[in-house]
Amino acid sequence: MTELIIPAIVSCFVAFFLVFVMTPPLIKFLEKRNMVVKDMNKKEDVMVARPGGLALIVGIIASEMVLYAFLQMNEILAIIITTSAAFAIGYVDDRKVMGGWFKPVALAIAAIPIIALGAYNSDLAFPIFGAVQIPVLYLALIIFMIPITGNTINSIDVLNGVASGFMVIASFSLSICLFIVQNYEIAIVSLPLGFVSLAFYKYHKIPSKIFPGDSGALTLGAMYGAIAIVGGVEIIAAVALLPAVINSFLFLSSVKKIVEHRQIKGKPVDHTDDFRLRATSDKSAPITLVRLILAGGPLSEKQVGYAIFKLTIFSGILAIITAFLMGVTF
Repeated sequence: MTELIIPAIVSCFVAFFLVFVMTPPLIKFLEKRNMVVKDMNKKEDVMVARPGGLALIVGIIASEMVLYAFLQMNEILAIIITTSAAFAIGYVDDRKVMGGWFKPVALAIAAIPIIALGAYNSDLAFPIFGAVQIPVLYLALIIFMIPITGNTINSIDVLNGVASGFMVIASFSLSICLFIVQNYEIAIVSLPLGFVSLAFYKYHKIPSKIFPGDSGALTLGAMYGAIAIVGGVEIIAAVALLPAVINSFLFLSSVKKIVEHRQIKGKPVDHTDDFRLRATSDKSAPITLVRLILAGGPLSEKQVGYAIFKLTIFSGILAIITAFLMGVTF
């Protein structure tokens, strides 16, 4: 355990520092090339740089390569390759709106390096009841999990600072859980995800100076899913991700098909005269977590974001409790 302290400190510093210092020049670069989008939740015509995924993937690759130099683990290579592929998939979608099928199929392919490198344990661990051996079925779980976590984070990226702030809470919760179940190496490997998210949040929070875009959101989500798989904490990871999972479930159950958010005509949320957010009565609009939060009345964008963060903290606590229950059987 003590031999992991230096790699952990160095990798976390690299992760935070690179994203923190790289994002401002990336914002200027994107603005100069008119790679900006309108912030739909601002009364004025505020244009925000997009996408910010490049800063995130640089921080992730550099920090994980530091860890690989120390630990020489195939699990780290699998995380790097899968996460890099997710970034590339998201960047394609940032530059050209693809069909609803594109991201799930492409992210499923991005999961293959985890299998090819053997960076997984086919036993699925449950709290209290122990592990279930599902060697063949687990391969399908890997293929499905990366698209689910990638698109789940992408679907909650609807307000200033929410995706990055959500990942700060969820990823650090997952790291704590990995320490609890005594998977120390993967716990260290997971820490950079929280630190790149934290550094990016500085520029993504209200008022946003940059949006992560699909490239950023898929990068964060795919890395989270890859960590859950190589760490053998899939159930714990799902618990920590509950608000985003519920959001995706509500969206898909109301739309009843896989479709790009940008292709949805009905709006689940609109604005009051003082530009607070409120739920619409449009029956054709999808049901989302934000729409449910606003069911009680209009709120500011910041208030909605804080409500999501409170739910994420609660889910993180549940995940930690689940990890302790896992410890009973480990």
